[in-house]
Amino acid sequence: MPTVELDTSGADGVAVVRLNRPERLNAVTADLVDDLLTALDAVTVRTDVRAVVLTGEGRAFCAGHDLKEPTPEGDSRPRLERLQDVTRKLRGLPQPVIAAVHGYAIGAGAEFALGCDLVVAADDAVFAFPEAGLGLSVTGAASRLLPLLVGPLKAKELMLLGERIDAETAAGLGLVNRVVPRDELGARVTELASELADKPPRSVTLAKRALDHGIDGAVESVLELEVTHALLTEHTPEVGKSAEEFRSR
Repeated sequence: MPTVELDTSGADGVAVVRLNRPERLNAVTADLVDDLLTALDAVTVRTDVRAVVLTGEGRAFCAGHDLKEPTPEGDSRPRLERLQDVTRKLRGLPQPVIAAVHGYAIGAGAEFALGCDLVVAADDAVFAFPEAGLGLSVTGAASRLLPLLVGPLKAKELMLLGERIDAETAAGLGLVNRVVPRDELGARVTELASELADKPPRSVTLAKRALDHGIDGAVESVLELEVTHALLTEHTPEVGKSAEEFRSR
C-alpha cells in the first residue's frame, strides 16, 4: 500500500496529496519520500490541477523522521538529497500548495509545511524543530526559510531549543496563515484551494515564481550545507533519542 495517496476526485481543479502512515503519525521513511515525490511529479504535469493540498491521514500531519527506521549503510548523501527534493518539488510546482496541518508537524513535517505556499492549521496543531536536541540536522531549507518567516532570533530559539509551539503561537510568528477548528480544517482548506483554482492559472504560477525568486537567493546553497551537516550528525552517538521520547516530554 502506498505511503502517500494522490486524490483528484474532489473539488474541481484541486488535488489532495495525503501522507498515509497513520499508524506511525505519518513519520518519514525512504518509502514515504519516494511516494511523495512520485505524487508531486504526477501533479506537476496535470494541467487540470490548479491547486494542491498537502495533508496527513489520521491523528497527525507528519511527526518527523521515523527514528525506528534503520539508517542504511553506505553513502547517505543520495538519500538525504532525495529528501531535500521534497522541498524543491513543493516550491517548484506550478500550482500553489496549501499545507493542511493537524496534530504534529515535527521536524521534517514542519519543514514540509515550510515548503508549501500557504499553511492552514487546525487548532490542535503542534510545530517543532527538534533536530538539534536529537543529535540531527535540519534538511529541508529550514535554516533559510524559518528566519525569513519569524526573524533570525526567533528562528534560533525554535531550532536550538526545539520547543513545541501551538497553532496560535505559530500563526503569531508567521508560520501559519490561518488557524481553524479541527473539525473544520478539511472544509476550510477545500474552500481556500477552490478559490485559488478559480484564478487564472498562468498568473498564479507567475506570481508564485516571482515571490519565490525574491526570497530564494540562497536556498540551494542552504540545502547543500544542510545535507553536509546531516551527514556529519546522523552516525553520532547523540542520535539516541526516539521520536516517542521527544513527543512524551
